[in-house]
Amino acid sequence: MLKYLQKLGKSLMLPVACLPVAGILMGIGYILAPAAMAGEVAGFVAGGPAYVIGTFLIKAGGALIDNMAWLFAIGVAVGMADDHEGTSGLAGLVSWLMITKLLSSGTIAALTGVAADAVNPAFGKIENQFIGIIAGLIGATCYNKFKNTKLPDFLAFFSGKRAVAIVTAVFSIVAAAILFFIWPVVYSALVSVGEAIVSLGALGSGIYAFLNRLLIPFGLHHALNSVFWFDVAGIADLTNFWGNTGVLGQTGMYMAGFFPFMMFGLPAACLAMYHTSKPNKKKIVMGLLASAAFCSFFTGVTEPIEFSFMFLAPALYVVHAVLAGLSAGITVALGMRAGFSFSGGVIDLLLSSRLPLAQKVWLIIPIGIVVAIVYYVVFRFVITKFNLKTPGREDDDVDEASVKLANNDFTAIAKQILAGLGGKENVTSVDNCITRLRLEIKDYTAVDEKAIKAAGIAGVIRPSKSSVQVIVGTQVQFVADEFKKLL
Repeated sequence: MLKYLQKLGKSLMLPVACLPVAGILMGIGYILAPAAMAGEVAGFVAGGPAYVIGTFLIKAGGALIDNMAWLFAIGVAVGMADDHEGTSGLAGLVSWLMITKLLSSGTIAALTGVAADAVNPAFGKIENQFIGIIAGLIGATCYNKFKNTKLPDFLAFFSGKRAVAIVTAVFSIVAAAILFFIWPVVYSALVSVGEAIVSLGALGSGIYAFLNRLLIPFGLHHALNSVFWFDVAGIADLTNFWGNTGVLGQTGMYMAGFFPFMMFGLPAACLAMYHTSKPNKKKIVMGLLASAAFCSFFTGVTEPIEFSFMFLAPALYVVHAVLAGLSAGITVALGMRAGFSFSGGVIDLLLSSRLPLAQKVWLIIPIGIVVAIVYYVVFRFVITKFNLKTPGREDDDVDEASVKLANNDFTAIAKQILAGLGGKENVTSVDNCITRLRLEIKDYTAVDEKAIKAAGIAGVIRPSKSSVQVIVGTQVQFVADEFKKLL
């Protein structure tokens, strides 16, 4: 089950990767056409060509933001398919269209014989990312199971992959029938959780950030995010912020708190880990942590940092989650409101700062400085006090300088990792997500973690006896390409 959930988490990265371009387009658009934020028609006269171009970009970005659920249905279907074939994406779309049509308010009203305004409000929110994910899973499952189906000669045209959409339609009808009873209950529960945290104000934002960080090792933070960022429970913090459809002073509170610890806190934690590393390993650790800190500050991608100590020092990771929660809660309490299309880096901060629902964005500087100091002091104290084995403090005798990721010699890195895995005969499959090389192996006893770490990577995760995950960072795609060539 854990392996399945991790694969789902990786698949979710495919549609999520579409969001940055939407954020960039809308951010630039709002800079060029600020009048468009309030829908002012007069802005055309005052803004001229800049207004036209800005509005054009806003609408282009909105095309993705407004139809995120479609992206999830197709992206998850492709990501969960055994061979990532496009037919699975079509199956996911088929499932999405059927489920959302069968469970729309109009259809429910016709089926139950009640007035449209008397239909349970849950069915008015059926076109959301949660249903998109379910549709994607149905499409991928049907593809994996029936892509090689052989039918009698008189139905041969529908054999193989052509049978997938037909089978998907049948299963989608069944799923819609089940969701007819389950979705209102699930929706009500999500709304209750959301409302409970919303009612806590800044404290609720802190609790959410704390839980978000805790779930990252398991890849389950996406489920929590969907409740607060997207239109699953009526909060839709992300879509409302970028669409200017939220409430001033409230919308953005579940994103603003991420900026301080992503832009300042975690880079400061990198500095603390560097300062506490062994003298003979500082040069290697410098390359790893400096690039990870840069990535966190500019893009908000924190996995290269978090995975570098998450499994080496799990207690320190819990400390990080607590600090992230405190940082988020205090940020929101001070009135800062900001948003992101991808994650809490400086790029998204600058783009979102001009949006109408952004407030006190300038607070990121004083808050960030304080958060950085706290992270550095706490990390350095905890690491040294409890002798935690963070990067550069491991008790091993492997020459980690043999291969350095900073040199961008991806072929050498791939060879080093493959050797540590016991050679190509021990590897059955290879895949990658945004920061991790995901591998399936035959003999777990043949894996030499120290040899793998000699490649200068952030860490090694072993979820099961047949799975190994190598934390490479944002350059993982290049390493994965070379790794596949070796196989």
